[in-house]
Amino acid sequence: MEDLLRILNEVKPGVDFTKEDDLIESGILDSLSIIQLVTKISDEFDVEITPLDLVPENFKSAETIYEMIQNAED
Repeated sequence: MEDLLRILNEVKPGVDFTKEDDLIESGILDSLSIIQLVTKISDEFDVEITPLDLVPENFKSAETIYEMIQNAED
């Protein structure tokens, strides 16, 4: 989770991702930042994030993003 929080802060500095619970609805993550995030996650965690994973529910919070990563590792 620490690596994910570092990546999130690289994409969107100055946000407390441990407290945010709806990153899309609040406007913190937009389509461009999600693409940047997916690229960095794929490189860092050596996982493939598929188009089927690119749904708002997977990007609501750091926890849901982390769950998506863990599912991609399986």
